[in-house]
Amino acid sequence: MYAQRATISIAPQAQLAVPEGISLPGHPAKPELKAHTAMGRRSPATAEGRAILLHAIAHIEFNAINLALDAIWRYGGMPEAFYQDWLQVAGEEAKHFRLLRAHLRKWGHDYGDYPAHQGLWTMCEKTADDIVARMALVPRTLEARGLDATPQIQAKLQQTSAEDALEAVAILDIILREEVGHVAIGNHWYRFLCAQRDLDPERHYSWLVGHYEAPRPRPPINLSARREAGFSQSELDWLQGQL
Repeated sequence: MYAQRATISIAPQAQLAVPEGISLPGHPAKPELKAHTAMGRRSPATAEGRAILLHAIAHIEFNAINLALDAIWRYGGMPEAFYQDWLQVAGEEAKHFRLLRAHLRKWGHDYGDYPAHQGLWTMCEKTADDIVARMALVPRTLEARGLDATPQIQAKLQQTSAEDALEAVAILDIILREEVGHVAIGNHWYRFLCAQRDLDPERHYSWLVGHYEAPRPRPPINLSARREAGFSQSELDWLQGQL
């Protein structure tokens, strides 16, 4: 779909009916979905630990495809650029998933071999009726946490010096670079919507985090990546104050 974007006609004002009784998009029979609290720890010190870790990241990317597409069909009346942006994000998230799945297969595993959790999708459901909250709490909160976590994951993988680990580090380089752009898109549209509604974006963000019980950032904050993604210095100061 993303490859065909130049030929796709978008009707921004169209309103699509939300299907009743559907809480999750279609997904394969595996992986088994469990609560976040039921998931085991993933140590990169062993080959299986690395497979479990990369499987978890692949599942995040799988969910991220659906998150981007959900924003496209759920929220009508936005500028055409909004839909083009999230179509781009969906295409890149699909690329990330393909890279990770190919890596898993190369080393004797596959997507679905291990359980996974739905933390990202849970926030999608919470913010379904509020596009401002969605832009604030999915791309610029949950996905932004990936900007912080990825360099730490890469460092742990590099410490093993294993061939599969070093290949994974290179894949994560690609993902990190493009995820900065995804968070930047979320930042842009969050600020656009706040301006439309005469909301102070920083004050309103603080309220949304509390109201929706969004997870707090985990140290260390990737300041350079977040700056590139459009976070202001005052926002970074606030985030560091939440640690």
